[in-house]
Amino acid sequence: MNGTRAEEISTPTHRRDFPADFLWGSSTAAFQIEGATTEDGRTDSIWDTFSRTPGRVLNGDTGDPAVDHYHRMPQDVALMSDLGFKAYRFSVAWPRVRPDGGAVNEAGLDFYRRLVDELLAHDITPWLTLYHWDLPQALEDRGGWAERSTAFRFAEFADTVHAALGDRVEHWTTLNEPYCSSLLGYSAGVHAPGRQEPSAAVAAVHHLLLGHGLAVSAIRQREPKAKLGITLNLYPVDPVDPENPADVDAARRVDGLQNRIFLDPLLRGQYPDDVVADLAPFALAERIQDGDLAAIAAPLDMFGVNYYTHHLVGAAAPETATADTAAPFTPPGSPWVGAGALRFADAGLPVTDMGWEVIPNGLSRVLRRLHEEYSVTALYVNENGAACPDVVNDRGEVDDQDRIDYLDGHLRAALTAIEAGVDLRGYFCWSLLDNFEWAWGYSKRFGLVHVDYQTQVRTPKNSAKWLSSVMRANAVPEVESKNGN
Repeated sequence: MNGTRAEEISTPTHRRDFPADFLWGSSTAAFQIEGATTEDGRTDSIWDTFSRTPGRVLNGDTGDPAVDHYHRMPQDVALMSDLGFKAYRFSVAWPRVRPDGGAVNEAGLDFYRRLVDELLAHDITPWLTLYHWDLPQALEDRGGWAERSTAFRFAEFADTVHAALGDRVEHWTTLNEPYCSSLLGYSAGVHAPGRQEPSAAVAAVHHLLLGHGLAVSAIRQREPKAKLGITLNLYPVDPVDPENPADVDAARRVDGLQNRIFLDPLLRGQYPDDVVADLAPFALAERIQDGDLAAIAAPLDMFGVNYYTHHLVGAAAPETATADTAAPFTPPGSPWVGAGALRFADAGLPVTDMGWEVIPNGLSRVLRRLHEEYSVTALYVNENGAACPDVVNDRGEVDDQDRIDYLDGHLRAALTAIEAGVDLRGYFCWSLLDNFEWAWGYSKRFGLVHVDYQTQVRTPKNSAKWLSSVMRANAVPEVESKNGN
């Protein structure tokens, strides 16, 4: 919650270079792109079940065929290479590798063996995420992340994947955005498994973090030199009225649930006292067993940040409260467990097709907070991008200038953080391809590459060509972003 507000900073117009060894990559997630949800022994994940449930996903869309990456993987890797990406952040589908959370499925592992081999053949560094939200449905049937045992099943899964790929994959991310897996999935109900049980959501927070710690330990035992990390979606949180104590406290509570409930145990070995107090009715403290916090706080080699927008929040009367769940419908649940009645305000900034305000300076604030408050090194932006209403024009092009402006502004913000001393080592754009956008189905396009969902034809957008030139120059050009700060 500390830092410079957006209106206090301006965007330089001169060319600015990134460090010589800066890593450029793109990101995807297994369920959003792979398809082939019943092939080669894969069983249902919670997102298969959720998307087949009427009213959960816009237009009744599901993750099959997605963008058919399972069958078109060599083409997609070649496309990455042509664009100049040097790293690819992908996730492994748990129900493909250990269906139903049980025995190892070699046919599922073979896909990732082929993917890694293809990446290395194109001189692209594999950047593997173990969990991007696709818990096996069979484990959810036993309680899911609300049950402590799931953390141990996750460590077994991590061990399995490392045994198969650890000789060729050096960089490992345990979890992607545990905020979404826990609070959106188990309290708000807008993500799989779609539960609206605040106590279960709080349990899920702890068990996800415990699973992270256990997975780190399992991989360290196999390969002490593996580079291990986690990825959090972190946002600045500001009060609507900084002079109103009720708004300031509302912002504190939201910051606690969005950011500090994950940062503090990972980086300080304890949950924040104020968050523990806020969540006393939901028994966070009672979930913690001896050794848990030490496992969660095991040293990491890298730290991933996903950044899209900010929160401007105030206290509200219950009848005017808003949940800020970013779903295509408004459910009765809220992710903000124990935070009371809240209202989320707009700052009057441009918005993406998701309705998220574009605030590049927020990325600088988040990165500087990690550097200044938590002394984090080896930072990577693992996701950053914009949904735009993209269409292929009569020239066969996708003119997505809004996305170019978005990327330009955020890359300049990343450079501002680097110039302030932040140890930022890489940037992964979300996303390589248009894909299944969770509860929004196929209605939102984040990709650098347009996908015709009927034909699966891939068309690099103008933003892909622009970013390709930036990566090759390792610098942002002498052009001011329209959506700059």
